[in-house]
Amino acid sequence: MKLTMLGTGNALVTECYNTCFVLEQNGKYLLVDAGGGNQVLYQLKAAGYNWMDMKDIFVTHKHLDHIMGVFWMMRMILQYSNEGTYPGEATIYGHDQVIDLLTEISAKLLKKKEIALIGKKLHLVTLRDGQEFEVLGEKARAFDIQSTKAKQFGFSLTWPCDGDCKKKLTCCGDEPYKDCEKLYAQGSDWLLHEAFCLYDDRDRFHPYEKHHSTVKDAAELAEELGVKNLILYHTEDSDLAHRKERYLAEAGRYYHGHAYVPDDLESIEL
Repeated sequence: MKLTMLGTGNALVTECYNTCFVLEQNGKYLLVDAGGGNQVLYQLKAAGYNWMDMKDIFVTHKHLDHIMGVFWMMRMILQYSNEGTYPGEATIYGHDQVIDLLTEISAKLLKKKEIALIGKKLHLVTLRDGQEFEVLGEKARAFDIQSTKAKQFGFSLTWPCDGDCKKKLTCCGDEPYKDCEKLYAQGSDWLLHEAFCLYDDRDRFHPYEKHHSTVKDAAELAEELGVKNLILYHTEDSDLAHRKERYLAEAGRYYHGHAYVPDDLESIEL
């Protein structure tokens, strides 16, 4: 299993792309969110991917920096399908508010002949809290993170490794962890968690006012939950040249596992 970060930034970044990533296993791909625009197409190409291979897309919530790129993916899939040059079918997963919005906006912006292919070449699948779904040939489970802003789903994915061993990756979305996520996050081999800024910079970036967490918060959480590997993303972009170094230093003071602060287009073997 490989994870490639297409973007690592929060909603207002200008020096990197908004948070979204690709999970890859055995020639299958899962795109998680798509950032705030058609730059997702460039990011996929820059990472060495063909956008047509993104047959499964999981959308966490309807904020602009996560869902606008999904509309571009929909347009590309439907336009090329209409032209007869898109191979196979694609599926977008999300909770009811996400799927309703994708359906409504597509009906207003896309051509009728493209819209007619929704449900045929492109499937929009509504997930319920706790519902299991299959991606990458493995079982995943969606869960409601109980956001205080827009309804948001995370997911947990397990896959076999050596022998009878299994690994688990949990994506907690882009808001601070809540106890309702413990069932999925505790003991994860890999935990993806937002870190809006350093704790030392909290007075500058005001993460708590925006309902986000700091590196220190995420690191302490990972330590408490017995997480083996912590991936920090959805950050500010004021000092990208030193972000990795500074974030890892703060995380290391509170967490004894392996912490990662990827840059855009960086890959991690899980």
